[in-house]
Amino acid sequence: MRLRNKPWAKEMIENHPQYIVANPENYKGQWHEVFQNKQPLHIEVGTGKGRFVTEMAKAHPDINYIGIELYDSVIVAALDRLIEADLPNLRLLNVNASELNKYFEKNDVDRVYLNFSDPWPKTRHEKRRLTYKDFLKLYENILVDKGEIHFKTDNQGLFEYSLKSFSEYGLLLTFLSLDLHKSDYEGNIMTEYEQKFSEAGNRIYRCEVKYQN
Repeated sequence: MRLRNKPWAKEMIENHPQYIVANPENYKGQWHEVFQNKQPLHIEVGTGKGRFVTEMAKAHPDINYIGIELYDSVIVAALDRLIEADLPNLRLLNVNASELNKYFEKNDVDRVYLNFSDPWPKTRHEKRRLTYKDFLKLYENILVDKGEIHFKTDNQGLFEYSLKSFSEYGLLLTFLSLDLHKSDYEGNIMTEYEQKFSEAGNRIYRCEVKYQN
């Protein structure tokens, strides 16, 4: 993904700590202090421009959400959405997903969403895929027992790889769709990429898996 440089993005992020949490490591194990409640917490790893996580937070006010995005120039679009919506159950983190254990501890998170992650198709980049075994271990270390991962992509290769990775790790497959938009699945909220890919005629793959410990 080629990113357009936005030199003003960093300042915008710093000016809105009520939406993009500054020093998130201070809330490890204490995220209820940020939301002022003890509702379940769902995170989206790679939240992009924030459409999915914002609409999920609107639809489910009884759940807290955190959208995680590394790139300043991308997360400011999600910030714009959040400023407009001003949702009490949604916050953003401008951090690297490979360091989630710095910001969350075991039992902090109830569900992880992975939506249209970079497929990193070259074999030498396998470790960068968000469904690689090291990431699955990372999620396990912050999720509650029997916590869930919900995964969507239009990339068949990545989907097949991820199903294999989930299985080898010992995750339990609880939902599978090989063509989500032609299924009877209810409650789907599309990401920006999902709408673009679907309108181009791409099939959308989706699955849900659960840790068994």
